[in-house]
Amino acid sequence: VEAKTHNDAKLIVVDPRFNRSAAVADLYAPIRAGSDAAFLLGIINYLITHDKIQHEYVKSYTSASLIVREDFGFDEGLFSGYNADARQYDKTSWNYELDANGFAKRDMTLTHPRCVWNLLKNHVARYTPEMVVSLCGTPAHHYEEICRSLAETSAPDKTATFMYALGWTHHTNGAQIIRAAAMIQLLLGNIG
Repeated sequence: VEAKTHNDAKLIVVDPRFNRSAAVADLYAPIRAGSDAAFLLGIINYLITHDKIQHEYVKSYTSASLIVREDFGFDEGLFSGYNADARQYDKTSWNYELDANGFAKRDMTLTHPRCVWNLLKNHVARYTPEMVVSLCGTPAHHYEEICRSLAETSAPDKTATFMYALGWTHHTNGAQIIRAAAMIQLLLGNIG
């Protein structure tokens, strides 16, 4: 509230419950419990498809340019290396392709089909706005406004902050949710 008052900040609350923070928010968007990861991956898809990325930051300070091994894959919701009997992953295929000196190979043009950037683009492409609002129960106009508001912070003189509490950290897929939020911030250049 202080940031709204003194810095003209916009407060957006995305929560299954209408709470005290939502009561003073500029925008409250309800979300179906447990659908947070889809919501955030949809935002990543929005940022990529609308080119609202801090490209130089992404190239220089993230793993986007690194090339993943040829045997990596994702099919029917499972990544390569899954052992159904053990119900565990062998993550060897998830490693980066190495050069003759043992360093991870990079593609600073981000055009190599197996660079992290293109793997991310392909992975989040399924999270269209229609799919996200269907899964999350969030009204489409609220979801669109949230995506647009976050996209505005791709400008060098703007920033956004995610604040979360036990809802994400105690969730069964909390690590994935928090990683998705961090990826949004990295794409926007809001880290560091």
